[in-house]
Amino acid sequence: MKSRLSMLEQENLSAEQCAILQDIKRARGDLKGPFLAWIHSPELAQHSQKLGAFCRYHTKLPLRLSELAILVTAAWWQSQAEWLIHAPIALAEGLDPQLVEDIRVGAIPCFNTDEERLIYEVGQSLYQRKRIEQTLYKEASAYFGESVLVELIGIFGYYSYVAMTLNCFEMLPSDSEHIDLPF
Repeated sequence: MKSRLSMLEQENLSAEQCAILQDIKRARGDLKGPFLAWIHSPELAQHSQKLGAFCRYHTKLPLRLSELAILVTAAWWQSQAEWLIHAPIALAEGLDPQLVEDIRVGAIPCFNTDEERLIYEVGQSLYQRKRIEQTLYKEASAYFGESVLVELIGIFGYYSYVAMTLNCFEMLPSDSEHIDLPF
């Protein structure tokens, strides 16, 4: 990852930092994303990566829907790094390319399923109004169940934290190609 943070050299890392980085690599296979920022505070990195692993891989939502929530978040926060990392995953998981494109350019998407529409609308409501109005809440709660709705809100919250980290420290994947994002 490219970043405006000081580069941490392997030989200068503490034993705690090395252990956490190994945990992250084992769990995820790479260090793309905010981890190289968070490792400046090893305890924060450890808690954050554990929450992230749950939000990314262990909720009751299919990965396709988690990735939709992440893209809604990346677009809201105008996080290029988050978009560049997650858009290919979302497409590989089966999200409609037009849906992804509409989110990228800020257009209101046409949805193939109610679950996609609900995730988008819950995210937009949270980001724009900081609340979910009662009708949408009832619909989302009835469709997903309370447990999954709580996990969805966790995904939005965690990936907002990720986007803020990536944006603050101007982090981008070092292998990223330039793409035209509206943000």
